[in-house]
Amino acid sequence: MRWMFLLLIVLNLFYYVWHQQQAPLRPKSVAPLTLAQDSKRDIQLLSESDEPKRRDQPPPSVAGTVCLFLGGFESESTAAAVEQRLVSLDIRSRMQSMDAAAEVEYWVYLPPLASRQASLRQLKELQARKIDSYIITQGDLANGISLGIFPREDSARGVMQRLHDAGYDAELRELPRSHRSYWVRISPESRQLVSDSLLESLAFDFNGLQHQLKQCESIATAR
Repeated sequence: MRWMFLLLIVLNLFYYVWHQQQAPLRPKSVAPLTLAQDSKRDIQLLSESDEPKRRDQPPPSVAGTVCLFLGGFESESTAAAVEQRLVSLDIRSRMQSMDAAAEVEYWVYLPPLASRQASLRQLKELQARKIDSYIITQGDLANGISLGIFPREDSARGVMQRLHDAGYDAELRELPRSHRSYWVRISPESRQLVSDSLLESLAFDFNGLQHQLKQCESIATAR
């Protein structure tokens, strides 16, 4: 019995050693505590994340494109000829007109009376006094009497004073006069095609030609 007991112990030891060799225990790897803490710090809520960088804003748009204008002609036909010359050179262009205030004239007149007959009687009185006067036939002053248009205000005021001394209450109205000139606008994409030599050639062929840089929509279209 004693030997049997010892034999069982030996067999158990032998079985234990053989089992350990066939299926050894594999220690489970555990990440260091510091790495685990670092990984937790890398996880953030969207609300806790830094504000996203704003995309680069596009550059502000230009208020207006600058175009090259050729002309300054009093004659529309001259500007049209310049336009045709440029078109023949594959330069995109368009004729336009510009109105600029040139001067102010001063109109002395007598307002219309109650009827045309009354105004005609007043006209005869003025002409009898050797005062140059004419009946106004249209406009808001129709049937009034025109006493002249003067380039200087002091001249107009002098005529008004003489009429006042003669018993007439003349009035004064300013008449702004505009000057229209014609230009050819070069499209921005064709501006580089207009060389200095071409400008010299155009200036030689078209007397009085000017060139200016303006906003592309600063001049009214002629047609």
